[in-house]
Amino acid sequence: MRRNIFIAVGLLAGLGAGWAGFPRAIYSRRPQPVDFSHKVHADKAGAKCEDCHGFREDGSFAGIPTLDKCASCHAAPMGSTATEKSFIDTYVTPGREPQWLSYARQPENVYFSHITHVKRAQLKCAQCHGDEGSADHLRPFEQDRVSGYSRDIWGAPGRPGMKMDDCVNCHRQSAAKGAAGTLSAQAGERGCLDCHK
Repeated sequence: MRRNIFIAVGLLAGLGAGWAGFPRAIYSRRPQPVDFSHKVHADKAGAKCEDCHGFREDGSFAGIPTLDKCASCHAAPMGSTATEKSFIDTYVTPGREPQWLSYARQPENVYFSHITHVKRAQLKCAQCHGDEGSADHLRPFEQDRVSGYSRDIWGAPGRPGMKMDDCVNCHRQSAAKGAAGTLSAQAGERGCLDCHK
């Protein structure tokens, strides 16, 4: 009996250690090159997501803004923070692009149209990317050591996931809402080649 108790306690301790340690073991963490504040840019500068993360002429998503977008406002310091001064000295003045780490890079076989979801379906950025707009600091980039993709694809704590099941569930909910909802009845069940090219 006593032996069984020790085995059960050992098993529970091992499972608990694995549960707590597995995310640390599978994900490598790296900081972004600049400690960017979405909150400062949204609150003080009045910037909206699309001011920096816009669309190209052909309707494709431009993604993370290039340095010229930042330099148009930050050729000289606008505030007095050490972070902004460091950004200007390290990137703007020498014309060096920051090597941002993408939280939302999809697998190569996935086609995702931002313009269809943002313009046609009128989804808000936060629906897929979480509430980045109110963040005062960029969180570390967590990369799955096995797949090479960001932890955000799988849904990090407190943030929505971007897995196929997440997309399918959103489309099903949108189809259930009908024309008054976000997409329409067409958004429900689609063929594989709509998203996988």
